[in-house]
Amino acid sequence: MHMIQLIDISKEFDGKQVLKNVSLTLNDGETLVILGRSGCGKSVTLKIILRLLEPDGGRVIIDGEDITGYREERMMPIRKRMGMLFQGAALFDSLDVKENVAYSLREHTRMDEQQIADKVAEALSFVELSGSERLMPSELSGGMKKRVALARAIALDPKYMFYDEPTTGLDPLTSRKINELIKKLQSEHKVSSIVVTHEIANAFQVADRFAVIKDGEILLSGTADEIKGSKMKFVQDFIKGGVISYANQ
Repeated sequence: MHMIQLIDISKEFDGKQVLKNVSLTLNDGETLVILGRSGCGKSVTLKIILRLLEPDGGRVIIDGEDITGYREERMMPIRKRMGMLFQGAALFDSLDVKENVAYSLREHTRMDEQQIADKVAEALSFVELSGSERLMPSELSGGMKKRVALARAIALDPKYMFYDEPTTGLDPLTSRKINELIKKLQSEHKVSSIVVTHEIANAFQVADRFAVIKDGEILLSGTADEIKGSKMKFVQDFIKGGVISYANQ
């Protein structure tokens, strides 16, 4: 049984409390959406799981292993179980699509060139970008960059995927494509995912479960029906605002 647990995680920057005793569980094979306004601590939560940031308090447990306080060398094998799709895609501008996707394979595996080429082709096929290997990032649309970044993330066959605002800045059709790929990765590869977003309409397309964050605290967690049925004014205002802003894109 694979899972990620955050237990009473706290984090502050320059005296401002960004996360306050946050406890979350990602269960095997599910997609958990962390929902909240910009600046509420959503992305910080992902960085703490990846140990790109150190929590001020609390524990992070991955597959039963308490990784709190692990140094970089001890995190390397654990990070290999994880894939990350950054908000800005974070492609290497000087590398073509093939070399961007191949990058992690060259860094972390002993595959030969043919194996790398086959794995790159497989990952690009999954995100429906077969034949794009020789394109440069400057030749790609925003949605294509996100899909190439997703191909790079899944090339190492992660157990866990983390998505930081995966649909921000994309038009509705492209957003739907990204959402479909998130669901496809879950159904075909049994990947467990955490999606961080403030876009409520997209969140409802992918989530098995939600955690709503306000001012660094978990305000509410539950299924889509439980979130929609919440009487909390913040949650209802957020839902109504998210649907309206999405419809007006």
